[in-house]
Amino acid sequence: MKNYIKLGDLDVYRLARECSLNSWQVYQNMTINNRIILGNQFIRSIDSIGANIAEGYGRYHYLDKVKFYYIARASLFESTHWLDLLNERELIDKEYVLLKNKLDDLHIKLNSFIKVHKNNKSNL
Repeated sequence: MKNYIKLGDLDVYRLARECSLNSWQVYQNMTINNRIILGNQFIRSIDSIGANIAEGYGRYHYLDKVKFYYIARASLFESTHWLDLLNERELIDKEYVLLKNKLDDLHIKLNSFIKVHKNNKSNL
């Protein structure tokens, strides 16, 4: 019998949740105008990473899983875009490096996670 790994035990998911938490702290410190202009898109894209990992993990067929992991990766790219814009517009300071490093690490882990699920058809 296969050992079941809980969603919360996946490194890739835990890291996505950490990014969400750190991003929420940045979002809370924004003015209402900055939240409307950039913050809402930023927080939605960050939260979408973990949400799509979770949804993919709950799917049965490996191709269905991988589809959601690819969507998570696209959200990661979008999150990096918004993070860079926040930095360029000087709306984030010390948190930038922390979040940038976590997103870079998440990118590597998510790519590996996708590769394993894509190549392992028995990983249902």
